[in-house]
Amino acid sequence: MARELIALGVLLMCGGTTLWAQTKADLISAIDRRADDTWKIARQIWEWAEPGYQEVRSAGLLADTLETAGFRVKRGVADIPTAFTATAGEGRPLIGLLGEYDALPGLAQEPTPERQPRSGSNGYGHGCGHHLFGSASLAAAIAVAEGLQASGRPGTIRFYGCPAEEGGAAKAFMVRAGLFDDCDVVLHWHPSARNSAGDASCLARIAVKFRFTGKSAHAAGSPDQGRSAVDAVELTAHASELLREHTPDFTRIHHTITGGGGAPNVVPDFAEIYYYLRHPKSDTCRELYPRLLRCAEGAAHATETRLEVNYLGGTWELLPNNTLAEVLGINLRAFNTLRYSPEEVQFALKLQESLPRPVPLEKIAEVQDVSGEVTKGSTDVGDVSWVVPTAGFSTACWVPGTPGHSWQAVACGATTLGRQGMLLAAKVLAASAWDLLEQPATIAAAKAEHARRRGERVYEPLLLPGQKPPLDYRNAPVP
Repeated sequence: MARELIALGVLLMCGGTTLWAQTKADLISAIDRRADDTWKIARQIWEWAEPGYQEVRSAGLLADTLETAGFRVKRGVADIPTAFTATAGEGRPLIGLLGEYDALPGLAQEPTPERQPRSGSNGYGHGCGHHLFGSASLAAAIAVAEGLQASGRPGTIRFYGCPAEEGGAAKAFMVRAGLFDDCDVVLHWHPSARNSAGDASCLARIAVKFRFTGKSAHAAGSPDQGRSAVDAVELTAHASELLREHTPDFTRIHHTITGGGGAPNVVPDFAEIYYYLRHPKSDTCRELYPRLLRCAEGAAHATETRLEVNYLGGTWELLPNNTLAEVLGINLRAFNTLRYSPEEVQFALKLQESLPRPVPLEKIAEVQDVSGEVTKGSTDVGDVSWVVPTAGFSTACWVPGTPGHSWQAVACGATTLGRQGMLLAAKVLAASAWDLLEQPATIAAAKAEHARRRGERVYEPLLLPGQKPPLDYRNAPVP
């Protein structure tokens, strides 16, 4: 691994022409020059904090900015109003950069080191840093497009505006629509509490909502006439807990009750429970889903309620690509100059008081090799990775030790900590894309590795035949 990294580093640093060196430096300068504008976009998206598939303003801001920069923008792709592509340049190779911008429910937070929910907000917050994700990818795409134009070399850069990553599986629908069919490689990144690179994978996931309809009645006066939808939800939850013992290792099942009753003296006639089912292999998720479904069906029979299944879709595990991961890792190590100012140290230490295990702040100067890891989360980037060579990395946008999907992550993402990590990511994406434009042999090697790792497995999305994107999946349940 070390020898391969050194060899690839020599290839990337010495294999180009003088024009390459000048242009690559120009890309970084362009990102620095536009840093304030990029941050304004990120902060605006943070302020809006829009739910999945409802990111109308966030997607519009990104698409408009790219269109103004000369990109050819297609909006509303894959039957998703807030999905889009933006393309610049001509010819091969075609390099895709992913951008996300959806927020999470229940995480509205001011940019303070103490818990302080935002008043007057929609309740959503960027606990996964997607406002930074989309903005950094945008900055990188514009810089690469300008480099292509200035150098006159063939090549195409495409920004993919990807909504609803948090449970909406938008990229699975975008893959099904063929939006990645002409891509040579795809690069992405993600905000984190650490800098990391490597050929890691993640868990596949299926998402489903079980909705039960019963009969309302006075819970004391005529309980015999009622049929409780909440009983059905509770029984489903209990059955799924028993199911855990009889599932393959590394299976994860989590649920939340999103609707159920309003008063104890009324037998509730509607209730809903929302499930994630995860495993390192999508095939295993596909096999486990009917067993989870039978838990809900059995509960409906036992409680004499009616079951409605709202299958939201699923996402595949990431197919790693070491060739691309090494390119990203080299640039991440080359450009990582993250350090905290005295004011940032004060903010970070105060925020760490709310965390169970403080991590040394000096960790932001390091880059961790996550090769071979299987992260415990899921992402619809996995679907992209099975149809085109794909790799990503993370940068430290949050205080070390901060968990994702937390108010602490929301707070950090609106401060200079988030800004630093975002700009680092933009530089790594732009530099890596330019390296690949200059090194067709590296792209060929990535494609060969992709074919080898994929083997005989055939990609079939974890979607129902003809399924439409669940554009209302973030809406409150309606009886």
